[in-house]
Amino acid sequence: MNIHPTAIIEDGAQIGADCAVHAHAIITRHARLEDGVVVHPGAVIGGDPQDLKFDPATASRVRVGAGTVLRENVTVNRSTTEDGETVIGRNCYLMAGAHVAHDCVVGDQVVLANNVLLAGHVSVGAYAFVGGGAALHQFSRIGDYAMIGGLARITLDIPPFVMAAERDEIVGLNLVGLKRRKLAPEIVAELKECFREVYFDGGNVRLRAQEVLTRGVRSAEARSFLEFFAGGRRGIARARRVWSTEQEAGAAAP
Repeated sequence: MNIHPTAIIEDGAQIGADCAVHAHAIITRHARLEDGVVVHPGAVIGGDPQDLKFDPATASRVRVGAGTVLRENVTVNRSTTEDGETVIGRNCYLMAGAHVAHDCVVGDQVVLANNVLLAGHVSVGAYAFVGGGAALHQFSRIGDYAMIGGLARITLDIPPFVMAAERDEIVGLNLVGLKRRKLAPEIVAELKECFREVYFDGGNVRLRAQEVLTRGVRSAEARSFLEFFAGGRRGIARARRVWSTEQEAGAAAP
């Protein structure tokens, strides 16, 4: 364990093996860091939520998964609910200035780039990437393997395996991310077909997804994509109305 002399670790904080806490970082008594977490200067982990109705006497936590790196001035607020948790998964990378508000759940191997803002109760799926300066509205959901462009404004749910940019605009499948995860070509082809049927054929995307799911799909990834549309408290982001030939090919071609 490597703890800098100027770091503040409150009594009651739980620090796992091989963690590093750099200069002027603050780990409150409400935080639990699993093994191998690295906290860079100025980060505050386990601070009170920014909620005017919050009672500081509430017993709640932040849990940071093993191997996660929290860069300079990252803030992760604890839950607003009794015995609740704000969760950062394993092997995540939160770049400088990223903020994770109360009751968020961030999956494993997620990257939040510089100055990303997650409002309360946001969920971010495994392997997602959120570009610098993007802001996500409370209760929004980001699916596994999704990619959010820098400076995006996300107020709706973003399905798994897609790219989103600007204000809630789906711009295609995250083909680069799928390639990096080495998904089989037949799985990628099925995801493209599901994407096309849900987004290109018009109508209610939730109903379209259910119709495709009812007909049956082969891969777990395609099922995950389609099942996402049935959940959530917010609406589902829509695809851009105008598509170039190149975009259509990237999103829908086998």
